[in-house]
Amino acid sequence: MKKPSANRNRASCETWIEAAYTLFVEEGIEAVKVMPLAKNLNLTRTGFYWHFKDLSELHDAIVEIWKTRNTGIILERCAMPAQSLCAALFNLLDCWIDNELFDAPLDLAIRNWARNDARLQVIVDQSDEDRLAAVRALFERFGRSGEAAHFRALTVILTQTGYYSMHVSEPRLKRALAGCHYVEIFAGEAPTEAEKDAFLKRHR
Repeated sequence: MKKPSANRNRASCETWIEAAYTLFVEEGIEAVKVMPLAKNLNLTRTGFYWHFKDLSELHDAIVEIWKTRNTGIILERCAMPAQSLCAALFNLLDCWIDNELFDAPLDLAIRNWARNDARLQVIVDQSDEDRLAAVRALFERFGRSGEAAHFRALTVILTQTGYYSMHVSEPRLKRALAGCHYVEIFAGEAPTEAEKDAFLKRHR
């Protein structure tokens, strides 16, 4: 009988992680098991254990994707150079509109998982603190401080969380147009026409 090829046995670590990510977002962490993944990929269990000690290592890889793709990008966008508070907020709001920057389904799936996993909940809580601190620092850069910075930052975070937790779906440009109004509310001042035009141009 012909033996399975090495490629069929092993594939790449990234192949397994990507398949696990897709299954996780669509069906939750309970669905991320070795045999269903192997079947979906037309691979063998042996190939999985070539890359991972156990299933928990694969679960950890999913969490690392989330940390980088979602929390990391928020910290990065908040730290981007900007000439005004509104321009800085537009840099952040790009995350809420461009699915290539921020993965909302992944964020929701992680939060659902954390409800039943105390260890992960600690990680999520720390991530939320880091996100809030980054947005608060954005406001502080432009003269807001204390409670003014804290609650403006909290409003930004909770607005976006509400969008994806309520599964709000709307065309990208419509979301961007709404973003112009949100920025004015968050900042307490109107963005310039040039700032709005540059933001909308990114999302047409």
